[in-house]
Amino acid sequence: MIIVYIIITVILVVFLFMKKKIFGRTPVGERLTRIINSPNFKDGKFKNLSHTPNLTEGVSYYTVLKELIFSKSKRWKPSQTIPSKKTDLIKLPADQDVLVWFGHSSYFIQIDGKKILVDSVLSGSASPLKVIIRSFRGSDIYTAAGIPEIDYLFISHHHWDYLDYATIKQLKPKINTIICGLGTGQHLEHWGFHPNQLVEKDWEDEVVLQDGFTINITSARHFSGRGFKRNTALWISFVLITPTMKIFLRGDSGYDTHFAAIGNKYGPFDLAILECGQYDKSWKYIHMMPEEIITAAVDLKATRLLPVHWGKFSLVNHVWDDPIKAVAAIGKIKNQPVITPMIAETVLLKSNNEFGAWWEKIS
Repeated sequence: MIIVYIIITVILVVFLFMKKKIFGRTPVGERLTRIINSPNFKDGKFKNLSHTPNLTEGVSYYTVLKELIFSKSKRWKPSQTIPSKKTDLIKLPADQDVLVWFGHSSYFIQIDGKKILVDSVLSGSASPLKVIIRSFRGSDIYTAAGIPEIDYLFISHHHWDYLDYATIKQLKPKINTIICGLGTGQHLEHWGFHPNQLVEKDWEDEVVLQDGFTINITSARHFSGRGFKRNTALWISFVLITPTMKIFLRGDSGYDTHFAAIGNKYGPFDLAILECGQYDKSWKYIHMMPEEIITAAVDLKATRLLPVHWGKFSLVNHVWDDPIKAVAAIGKIKNQPVITPMIAETVLLKSNNEFGAWWEKIS
């Protein structure tokens, strides 16, 4: 009976915990109807364009967990403070076109008079349990207080390292419009945003914004989920067309033919921002390996590549700086320009910035 009571207690605790507001809500009503009518929603969930198993053939969740727990690299996390060059975003000249990376997959863009925030996580954690998946020391340069008023917040998908409840709540008074994939808006509405602030779109949808800005919603090869049920919200990438530039903003994605399709339809791009890190041969279909990142940039016809999805959190067991070392090296071999700013360092979008290999000074 004691064992039965323990099991019942654990189930009850988990059930109550997952009712917390941070988990958001699954789509209902008109939002759910629109999802069901999407050509990308089949058999009760969103699906990738290509067959995409979460794990590589021959790999089990048992072996993955065993490796993550018992086979971590000694340099899984940096032993020193991550360096940075903080840019004052609030005092930026309005006519300056810049990008500022916050670490991992969060960044700020000011371009042609608009201020854009992408996948911002500023709370120091990428998990519903704040004591795990903590950010690297020195990588939390910005808080909500240092963020100016935002014209557009782009959310590529609702995983914890992309959509953070604490950050969103703090930024809420500063955000005008949010652009996201189908289903993600249910979380945001549950967290207090007005439906008129939410633009939820499907792959291949176009959003015409003010002052010569256009967003095309493009596909990615990944998955979604904030609880036990997966793929109830869509994972997306963005083609940002401004009066003077064209930028590809990716979400998490494994490599596939969709990069070439996007490059042929919308390219060439002045800049492509692609995931770099949190990869492993055991889940090669949902995250790109380093050599695939450069191939994807070439497919997109990108003049420059900014690798993100590294430098703040370790979600897997590769050495923390392996991703950027590999991508920078392969980029040189393939003649693909790669820009590598420090966290919070200004990237001038219309200039050829030169950045050093700052990670080489960190053990």
